[in-house]
Order: sequence, then C-alpha cells, then structure tokens
Amino acid sequence: MRDTASIPTVPRRASATGAIRTLGPDPATAPVVLHPGDAISTGRRVVYIILLGALTALGPFTVDLYLPAFPVLQADFQTSAAAIQLTLTGTMIGFALGQLVVGPLSDKVGRRVPLLAVTALHVLASTAAALAPDLLALSTARVFMGVGAAAGGVVAMAIVRDLFGGRRLVVMLSRLALVSGVAPVAAPLIGSALLAVMPWRGIFVVLAAYGLVMLIAAIALVPETLPRARRHERGGATVLQRYKSVFSDRVFIGVLIIGGMTFSGLFSYLSSSSFLFQESYGFDAQQYGLLFAVNSVGVVVGVQTASRLAARYGPQWVLAVSTAVLVLASVSIIVTDQLGLGIWGTMIPLFAFMTACGFTFPCVQVLALDRHGKAAGTAASIIGACNFGVAGLISPLVGWIARDAGITATTMASVMVGCAVIGVLSLWLIVRPRTVERLAP
Repeated sequence: MRDTASIPTVPRRASATGAIRTLGPDPATAPVVLHPGDAISTGRRVVYIILLGALTALGPFTVDLYLPAFPVLQADFQTSAAAIQLTLTGTMIGFALGQLVVGPLSDKVGRRVPLLAVTALHVLASTAAALAPDLLALSTARVFMGVGAAAGGVVAMAIVRDLFGGRRLVVMLSRLALVSGVAPVAAPLIGSALLAVMPWRGIFVVLAAYGLVMLIAAIALVPETLPRARRHERGGATVLQRYKSVFSDRVFIGVLIIGGMTFSGLFSYLSSSSFLFQESYGFDAQQYGLLFAVNSVGVVVGVQTASRLAARYGPQWVLAVSTAVLVLASVSIIVTDQLGLGIWGTMIPLFAFMTACGFTFPCVQVLALDRHGKAAGTAASIIGACNFGVAGLISPLVGWIARDAGITATTMASVMVGCAVIGVLSLWLIVRPRTVERLAP
C-alpha cells in the first residue's frame, strides 16, 4: 500500500477576498484562483462551451423547430391559426414551470440529477408528440416537452456561475447567450429543411433523438459543479429564502422585466412570422427558413459585440442603447408597413430588432447572475421562467389582434413596440444604470 504521508502536499492560502493562491516552488509567482473555473484549461473550457451550449439550445429548438409547419398543422387538424399558436404557448408555459422547479432543486441536490431526470422526460414527450392523433394530444405532449427542455438552459447557466465570476463570467455567459439568441431564429431554418424531406411528425422524432444525445452526453461529460459543502441546509424554508434573496434585489427585478419583454417581442415575431411571410408575402418553407438565417446573423453580431462592450463599459450601459433600438426598430416596422414599402420595409427594421435582441440577452444574464452566485440555479430558473412564460402569454396577442383582418406586419410589430417600451421603462425606473456597480475583474 502506498504511503500517503510521503506525498508532498501543496499548501493553499486564502485571502480576505476569497481568492486562493496555490503555492508552488516560488510562491511569489503562484497563480491566484478567484473562482474554480480559473484553474480549468482552455481546452476544457471549450468543451464546456460546446456541451453547455448544446444543452441550452435544446429549449429553443423544442419551442421553435416546428414553426414552419404551422400552416401544415392547421390544415391537418382543420383548425384556426390561433389554435395552432396555443401549442406554442403551452410549450413555453411548460418550459417556464419546469425551470421554476429545476432551478431551486439544482441548488439543493446538485446540478446533475435534475438535468438527467428532466431531459429524459423530454425524450418521452417528444416521442408522444410524434405519435399524437389529434391537436389536444399534441398540445399536451408539447407542454411536457417544454418541462423536459427546461433543465438544459437553467443548469448550464448555473454551472457557469458555479465555475466563473467577474469578466470571465461575462465571456462564458455571452457564449451561452449566443446559443439562446441564435437558436430561436436558426431552429425554423432547420425545421424548414426537415419539412422538405419528412412530414411534420418527423420533426418531433428529430427532437427526441436530440434529447437522447444530450442525455447520454450529460451522463458522460457533465460533472457535478456544486459540492455538498456549498448546498443549502435541508428544509423547504431554504427555497423560500433563496427566492426572497433574489426578489429583494431591485436590479434583478429590473433586468428580469427587460429580459421577459425582449423575449416576448422576439416570440411575437416568431409565432406570427410563418403566417405573415408564407401567406402575406408568399414565401415557401425554404425561403422562410432563409429569412431566419439572415436574422440570426444580426443576433450573432449583437451577442459577440455586447460581451466586449459589457466587459469594458458595463452591461447596464449596453442595455441603455439596445433597449432604445428595440423601440425604434419595432416602431419603424409599423411606419414602413403603413407606407406600403413592402417586404424590404419590414425586413430591414426587423434585422435591427433582432440585432438589438442579441445585444440585450447576455447583459441581462450577467447583471442577474453576477449578483447571486449563491443562488445561481434559482436565479437562472427565474430568468428562464420569466422569459418563456411571459413570452408564451404575450405572443398569442398577435393572433388575437389579427383575428378579423389577418396577421400583418403592423399587428405583429404593435406587440413588439409595447414590449420594447416596457423594457426601456424598467431599465431607467427600476434598474437605474448609474446605481449599478462595475463588474469585478
């Protein structure tokens, strides 16, 4: 048996700020580790980004992959456009409720168990959706698909917060925000391609396969990043304490509203765009998918630029610009539509709107999570639940407003304008950028 007493130990010294210096042969040059992720190699961080990004994308793909099939579903089930939109609402409500369960649970029992259990539910629900005999069965399966997809984004954000802080947190969260921002607009492009080679039921088979791959990858590659020593004491009261600590933070409440309103504006566009562009502008499924590919470029540019600007100037000041652009872009869609400027009059300001969404998403996540490291799972679940839950309730308003005259660019953008204005008011009246402290190094 090996004599462990003969193995030299490496002394560790903790500073008053929580930084840990690992002392090697030359203590003066030993690295300072502020957060666990600071000691992770670059290659390992890339693996985390890819895997956590894929888990994060499971939610948006579950929500949006079948959007190009809306007209087909309407014809198959012989129902109204509003009824088909309700299947999207059910998915988003299930996604929101699932996150409210998964987030606090992951703070209490660790990250892996909730992730594996809920992702397995997604696989089963996707299979049920593929076999649904009627609209009611499909709607029910979609709710459970939403619940099952909830774990990926929440646990991914919580794992990043477990490992990183300060400006490195900005960089890592910006990568996840890139996925969560691009996936909703890239998913319909992929869905359009799938519809060209398979019936709409095949889309749900693809989602079941995607969930299964994520489940296997999570079992094999996702570590437990929340040690037992950092988990909260037993008892249901601790859940209430975590919610209380998060909801007592004025800045968190403000960015929560901004994120919810930005997602609601985005999903107002997503839920109505298949009818607007395929029926009003005469796009086929592939042209409709190409539209999303173009808009995804704006989201990518926004997210990547925002991460650099947020680290330098502060995420609150990036939000000051991006939320104003959301208002201007959505108002411009209404103006150009009323002037009869056609497809380009809608496309150009819509691209500006999507780019502003890309600037907004990572800044919301950073401001919310950087302040609540001890309740990262709870904070992440509230963000996700608000984003998708509120968006699920608001986005069908487009169909309700257009119930008589049909969906137009004006009816779509009118909801987007309302959401954007609320976001601006929340920033300046609740967050109050001048009161937000700078990010730690």
